[in-house]
Amino acid sequence: MSKFQQMQTFVAVVDAGSFVRAAEALGTSKAAVSRHVGELESRLGVRLMNRTTRRLSLTEDGSVFLERCRGLLAEVDEAEAEITARSGAASGLLRVNAPVTFGVRHLAPLWGEFMAAYPKVTLEVTLADRIVDLVDEGYDLAVRIATLPSSRLVSRRLSTTRMVLCASPRYLQEHGTPRRPAELAGHEVISYTYWSTRDEWHFDGPQGEISVRTRPCLHTNSGDTCRAAALAHQGVILQPTFLVGEDLAAGTLVELMPEYRSIELGIYAVYPTRKHVSPKVRALIGFLAERLGQARAAW
Repeated sequence: MSKFQQMQTFVAVVDAGSFVRAAEALGTSKAAVSRHVGELESRLGVRLMNRTTRRLSLTEDGSVFLERCRGLLAEVDEAEAEITARSGAASGLLRVNAPVTFGVRHLAPLWGEFMAAYPKVTLEVTLADRIVDLVDEGYDLAVRIATLPSSRLVSRRLSTTRMVLCASPRYLQEHGTPRRPAELAGHEVISYTYWSTRDEWHFDGPQGEISVRTRPCLHTNSGDTCRAAALAHQGVILQPTFLVGEDLAAGTLVELMPEYRSIELGIYAVYPTRKHVSPKVRALIGFLAERLGQARAAW
């Protein structure tokens, strides 16, 4: 078996959560899947996953190798998308979902270029910050911003963005500038309700990881509302650089405690399956990977 096929099998097992379901997805037998993963581990000389009768879990080596495998497989997908683009075969309705703010600010300016390049594709773009079910709701592809995408979906990382703690100069002049995360408990905070940790904010500082429980004066499910409140001198926000990067550059917002770094998020294209991916989806993934990859330095 080729190295490429072994990597495909390994990723399929992780995504499916079991050898049986991976075999079903790949159209082969459980024994074959088990053998392929075993051969891969033997060739690498490491154990990639721990197996019990109840569940599978990745080892540290397995987690590192999984990310590299996803990247390499995505490169193959991108190469195929390029060939598809040359053939002009992309056509039909393409239903896309994306987060509201990112969709307005960074995707909307790209759709005209994409439609000009693929005139036989009809786009239907829906913006929503909730996590949609691609299969049940009939989407071909979604753009998601997360630490890691869902293991149930196939993903291609398009770019990255960093979470930044910031506030306006006027707010800091009136309320003081926090120097350590613990001081945030005494500040006005605008909270984004869709973050998984909600009001507990996490940072990686000089002495390691630290978390603080904030007391927000405003909860909102809109990043734009968080930004607007901060620009109106209402408090401190923790928002991604794709949203506040221009404000930081202009000085209307100021980054706080840069030595305490918050999380970096991946910007992913996710789709239901790697098998039988349509030319229109391949074309869009390749297009977004190129355009958003170019913008990464600004975020």
